[in-house]
Amino acid sequence: MEESKGSRIIMFPLPFPGHFNPMIQLAGIMHHRGFSVTILHTSYNSPDPSRHPHLTFRTIRHNNEGEGGDDPLSQSETSRLDLVSLIRLLKQMYAEPFRESLAAEVGGGDTVCCLVSDAIWGKNTEDAAEEVGVRRVVLRTGGAASFCAFAAFPLLRDKGYFRNKQGSRLDDLVIELPPLKVKDLPVIETNDPEELYRIINDMVEGAKSSSGVIWNTFEDLERLSLMDLNSELQVPIFPIGPFHKHSVDLPPKTKNKEVYETTNWLDKQDPKSVVYASFGSLAAIEEKEFLEIAWGLRNSEQPFLWVVRPGLVRGTEWLESLPCGFVENIGSKGKIVKWADQLEVLAHPGVGAFWTHCGWNSTLESICEGVPMICTPCFTDQLVNARYIVDVWQVGMMLERSKMDRKEIEKVIKGAMIEEGDGMKERSFALKEKANLCLSKDGSSSKNLDKLVTHVLSFDNNAFAS
Repeated sequence: MEESKGSRIIMFPLPFPGHFNPMIQLAGIMHHRGFSVTILHTSYNSPDPSRHPHLTFRTIRHNNEGEGGDDPLSQSETSRLDLVSLIRLLKQMYAEPFRESLAAEVGGGDTVCCLVSDAIWGKNTEDAAEEVGVRRVVLRTGGAASFCAFAAFPLLRDKGYFRNKQGSRLDDLVIELPPLKVKDLPVIETNDPEELYRIINDMVEGAKSSSGVIWNTFEDLERLSLMDLNSELQVPIFPIGPFHKHSVDLPPKTKNKEVYETTNWLDKQDPKSVVYASFGSLAAIEEKEFLEIAWGLRNSEQPFLWVVRPGLVRGTEWLESLPCGFVENIGSKGKIVKWADQLEVLAHPGVGAFWTHCGWNSTLESICEGVPMICTPCFTDQLVNARYIVDVWQVGMMLERSKMDRKEIEKVIKGAMIEEGDGMKERSFALKEKANLCLSKDGSSSKNLDKLVTHVLSFDNNAFAS
């Protein structure tokens, strides 16, 4: 720790929970290794700095704020945009303010080792870092396998795979990227597919031109994909995950009433009996789909904990779509909440399966607790993650959105919870052991973290600037 004392890292996360949270976890890891960390963050989805007193936070305001006009990044405006349009707008609105903020931080006197930026910011952060003579390291918050798919976009596009995604060949194998099928390719529904390709290309090229890429994954999980990326990117790569399992000194969490009630409810359930259902922070579903999920959970006759985020169901506030008396009818057999401490829930002995959208953070957290998954991916890298969960690591079952009626849901839940002999629970436990091992003193992630610290401290930013 003494070695890096006084060394400062600046971080620039993308303002979505699935991206912001891993960056904050990485900040905690680097702080634990003796670095001081400054988080430059957008005013859009601004964090609460009081939850992370060991870090320094600086807000970047985009150019339209404070001018009295309509803010294009207000909640009402951004709710109308698809994810591709929102990312494009964020990159446009914060490019110049970020450049100015980085220059102010670097000119402030303290030595800055490097900038760590989310890979999706792409070349915007590269140009800004070059201007002030600071090396740029990229954090990719998703898995290595999905990044391999993103890197292959130009080839896949030339070969017509994305046209097939609209047609009848969805179950065809992508021979360049086994075990992915055409329907698993990580695209997002958007009115501007060309912009999606630009964002992906900018992310991949930005990684190639960086001074290194940090991954929230571990070698025993994604060895082959990491080897492919090592050769594709031609820059140092540092798989140091799972971030959330690193032993770092964090302030204790404050528990609200809902968390206590959830824990108390879980404590009353039999071991490995509960289906935990949660579909992330971005996905939105139609009312019909929501009702099929509700009846499928109810009819499975398994205890269930279901996180229904306000706004999850399009056009509703929360649970208005449920039939009258539904919540009362499930009684103590099920619990519906607005939010849950996912790490605590997955670690609880009562939880036997996780019905998930397969975001990377959720995937890693489930693997780390040895909890088998029911996979219902929505878009982008979730599709790749689900295929690997089911066909490569074999620690989950697929439940596609297109097949999500209450009878199929009931069948899959029973299959995940009750069927013995398929080895899924044993494989889940074995993968959990590997996740623990990689963070031990001689584990791969611990060694890669040592290499990352040495790498960052080796930067001679003055020489770089000249």
